[in-house]
Amino acid sequence: MDGKPKTEDKKVEEAKVDKNWLGKPKKNKEEVKEDQEDRMLALSTLVRLGILIWSGGILTLAYIKLPPALGIPEQKLDPTFIASVFTGVLATFGVQAGKKANGANGSAGISKADMERLIEAAARTAPAQTIRIEQGPLTIGTQPPTVSEDGAPPVVPPKKP
Repeated sequence: MDGKPKTEDKKVEEAKVDKNWLGKPKKNKEEVKEDQEDRMLALSTLVRLGILIWSGGILTLAYIKLPPALGIPEQKLDPTFIASVFTGVLATFGVQAGKKANGANGSAGISKADMERLIEAAARTAPAQTIRIEQGPLTIGTQPPTVSEDGAPPVVPPKKP
């Protein structure tokens, strides 16, 4: 025997074992990968919290008037960009900062039954469907379209009455 107590051998062994950021020993590569993902998630949350606090502070300063004794000059700024950053970061945490209308679904006071009646009435009065095509040109007919030498589609000038 080497003369060292067994408890010291255990301490040396434990010191050599890699530990995750919570202090638990790592066992395999999957746990190492999970540990890295946890760190990135924590870092992401801290960055979002920092941006939230910063934008909230700037918004607060935009709307309050500080006493002259503080020596901080009044800032003239347009808070719309900061407000959009603030609401965007709040949305990443699952908070919606908009007002809801009378209904819980935010439909500006129109109930589901009212909406169904409106759709049904519109279908009875105008039983047509509008199709919007965002690719052109479109030719509907029996003649094949002619193409110019450069590959461009033909341009037909309007007829004069």
